[in-house]
Amino acid sequence: MRPRSVCVYCGSRTGDDPAYMQAATDTGHAIAAEGWRLVYGAGDVGLMGAVARSAQQAGGETFGVIPQHLVDWEVGKTDLTSYVVTETMHERKKVMFMNCDAVVVLPGGAGSLDELFEVLTWRQLGLHEMPVFLVNTNGYWDPLLALLNHVTGHGFADESLHGYYTAVPDAAAVRDALRIALT
Repeated sequence: MRPRSVCVYCGSRTGDDPAYMQAATDTGHAIAAEGWRLVYGAGDVGLMGAVARSAQQAGGETFGVIPQHLVDWEVGKTDLTSYVVTETMHERKKVMFMNCDAVVVLPGGAGSLDELFEVLTWRQLGLHEMPVFLVNTNGYWDPLLALLNHVTGHGFADESLHGYYTAVPDAAAVRDALRIALT
């Protein structure tokens, strides 16, 4: 039986606030320290690289999935416990999702938003019941949370949408939430 696994979606860039890198480092360390396996996009740059290096330094298992066309761009991190190269982005997301028990979303860009909205949509459709956590480092996700309120407020989603994710302020809070969710 595989260990409990946490999929982390996050930026392939570092962003403009050092707190984002710290959140990635702390999250990777927390996942490994709890004995969980990190599942992520297999990049060695930006927040992706930081979360993976931190998990590795803490002795954790790492499962990375990257599409062939991003191997050079995201600098595929080949020293992971498991390194999978897929043909497409769709396949990447499917493999990551099928190999995790919970999803954590750190600050990131369009790719992270794509991944988040896909798992939220799947949850809305009843395709899974996995917990999804937004690590809201220094309020990074506040505009997104306001948008989600706007969507439900204008009747384009049921209020139940807000039950499909949990916003937490930092890596320590996401670790505590994951402890509850993964037991």
